[in-house]
Amino acid sequence: MDAAAALLLPDGADTASRVRDLVASDPLAVIRIASAISHAQGPWPVDAIIQGAGDEIASLTRAPGAPLREAITECIMGRDVDLALEWLHLTGALRILFPELEATVDLVQETGRQHKDVWAHTKQVVKQTVRRPDVRWAALLHDIGKVPTRTFTPNGVHFHGHAEVGARMFDGVSRRIPFDRDQRKTVRFLIRHHLRSNQYSDGWTDSAVRRFAREMAVHMVDLLDLSRADITSKRPGRRKALLEQISALSDRIDRLAEEDARLPPLPGGVGNSIMEAFRIPPSKLIGDLKRALEEAITQGSLEARREDAYYIAWLARAGIVPGVDPELNQALAAAGGETGPEAEAGAEDAPDPEVDHDVDPHDPDVGPVACGADPEVDACAPTDDDDHDHRH
Repeated sequence: MDAAAALLLPDGADTASRVRDLVASDPLAVIRIASAISHAQGPWPVDAIIQGAGDEIASLTRAPGAPLREAITECIMGRDVDLALEWLHLTGALRILFPELEATVDLVQETGRQHKDVWAHTKQVVKQTVRRPDVRWAALLHDIGKVPTRTFTPNGVHFHGHAEVGARMFDGVSRRIPFDRDQRKTVRFLIRHHLRSNQYSDGWTDSAVRRFAREMAVHMVDLLDLSRADITSKRPGRRKALLEQISALSDRIDRLAEEDARLPPLPGGVGNSIMEAFRIPPSKLIGDLKRALEEAITQGSLEARREDAYYIAWLARAGIVPGVDPELNQALAAAGGETGPEAEAGAEDAPDPEVDHDVDPHDPDVGPVACGADPEVDACAPTDDDDHDHRH
């Protein structure tokens, strides 16, 4: 009996018995039934199917790792994945496979009012997410960090740092359900940074946008798609504004990338500024220093087309300009390339990877709603609207 056929069984003791036998002999049958639900291959299972699967749910602990991951992936890729996830919860499979997710059931996100719990929000986000495995896995687990970080204050419920905590919790998930190295790193990255794009406003400088794009790197498309899916506001105007904010960031990243491809990476006249700052005469050395700067820009260590002082400070810190007085070199490095009172002017307001990025894409008070890193796997007043499923 395959999973789709199981969904057609009538209610009754015989069905419960047949499903118990099926799951006892093949633990992955529970996931395959969920997958059939997800891909709309039959009706919602009758109570006897849920009961029979639940009676033998402990057999899931015997399921081999790689086939288990593949079965879950197939399940979460379906159109009706929200129903499939609820089936896993009702049978007890969620408790065994993802205790971190089971803990989000009935986890309230607001005080004194009825709102979707974290589990309901998660199901909706997975359903809304583009059907790419890495993004759907990240959507499934993106809010598991809310359980240990939830706090109550007079201003409401908060989940400070839940994205970072959730990324660390994913390490435990990946030990139970093995992922290949690249997928593990991608899913972890998306969980950790799933709130980053919601900080964007049109007040960001071009350098800030370039830095964000460099930090998100190859994960940019996945991250923006996850951010879009993470908007579950019932207010059409609010939802539209948030989606426009993400689209504005994406468009600006693309525009700057096109400009960067057309224009030289260093500003004109930077060679003269290097000679003046380091008090060196014209020579082949100036060309060598400019090539060193261009290489650093190519590698992502430096940003393109910044002010001259930015590049002078980098050269001073790198210590690659020969024969420079140590005190002058130190002053240039410490002052951002300036030795006068202008040294403090013009600081960039780029997003800082060390600050708390746990902001709420659904909270109307988090930042302007304008139309508008961790590469290794080792380590607020409430409103009357149902659009802060992610209180920060």
